[in-house]
Amino acid sequence: MQQVATDLELDFKSEKYKDAYSRINAIVIEGEQEAYENYITLAELLPEHKDDLIRLSKMENRHKKGFEACGKNLQVEADMQFAKEFFAGLHGNFQVAAAEGKVVTCLLIQSLIIECFAIAAYNIYIPVADDFARKITEGVVKDEYSHLKFGEVWLQEHFTESKAELEAANRQNLPIVWKMLNQVEVDAATLAMEKDALVEDFMIQYGEALSNIGFTTRDIMRLSAYGLASV
Repeated sequence: MQQVATDLELDFKSEKYKDAYSRINAIVIEGEQEAYENYITLAELLPEHKDDLIRLSKMENRHKKGFEACGKNLQVEADMQFAKEFFAGLHGNFQVAAAEGKVVTCLLIQSLIIECFAIAAYNIYIPVADDFARKITEGVVKDEYSHLKFGEVWLQEHFTESKAELEAANRQNLPIVWKMLNQVEVDAATLAMEKDALVEDFMIQYGEALSNIGFTTRDIMRLSAYGLASV
């Protein structure tokens, strides 16, 4: 019943909805493009996992095409300039880390932060999406969990030597996520996606990932506080 009520309240063809969607849709398209490029870079940094990482990159490229189709379905042109600026902080930090050969930092940014951000956004969006976008997004979110798993497994296997760099990378990048969430709050609300729900889902996904890698509950609370301190 809740889904029906939500569909009745949302006018997917209204100018207000389409205006907000032009930025939200651009964000997911750009996010998948960033992921596609990041996994190719990671394949160069981790040649022993090249085949797996190239496979993940191809999946992200398919996701991007799916979300481009979602925009066309609503006759919305994605605001890609906005999206590039939206991801500039994480993009720049990933590029710097890659140039310095910091695999751990690259994995935290892409396989943990970006994947958890995407999963949270897709989880909150699916119940309020139009029928076409819902089908696309349901398929995408299943793939994203497998991408998150790659980062978790590698970092868990290298946890002892990676812990210090993970903590430093978390301190640098988690505050950026909060700025991103604040920046998109109004547009997300127009699509019936509440910021509090996005934050909660992200923290659940991110906390579980940190736990799976090897951090204690106390560690996770401390690491999470770096994001909250930026609000």
